[in-house]
Amino acid sequence: MNRKIPASVLFLVTVIVMNLQGAYASEIPLSRGQSVYIAVYSHIYSGDRGHRFDLAATLSIRNTDIKHPITVFSVTYYDSEGKKVSEYLTEPVQIAPLGTIRYTIRESDKRGGSGANFLVKWKSGEAVNIPIMESIMIGTKNQQGISFTSRGQVLQEK
Repeated sequence: MNRKIPASVLFLVTVIVMNLQGAYASEIPLSRGQSVYIAVYSHIYSGDRGHRFDLAATLSIRNTDIKHPITVFSVTYYDSEGKKVSEYLTEPVQIAPLGTIRYTIRESDKRGGSGANFLVKWKSGEAVNIPIMESIMIGTKNQQGISFTSRGQVLQEK
């Protein structure tokens, strides 16, 4: 028995499949700008007596878009009480597609404390892949070393 599928059913199936493909394609979040909070630790505490372990920290901002630059217009460092310690930019910095910029805090810089953080503000003229922002902390003392990372958290979409 040879049955023909009505054209309206074929059309409906085609529309559903195309919508599903569009839904999967739009799963990659895009943005034109954000304010991002990144935790950073100038020291942590270890052992039963809470010995202070000093750390160097690097803030890494990575443009994950393959076609468009992003512009970072504010990189502000705050201490554990939420007080501004320093502003790292005097003018906006453009990051090329797939480019990276970094900012460092020396191990000897104790101003931030164990609850320090960066607030980064960026924007783009186009909707772009959301950049990766993370801090990398590392320290060595005697024959012990420690390193860990912290990913940024979006606070506000522009």
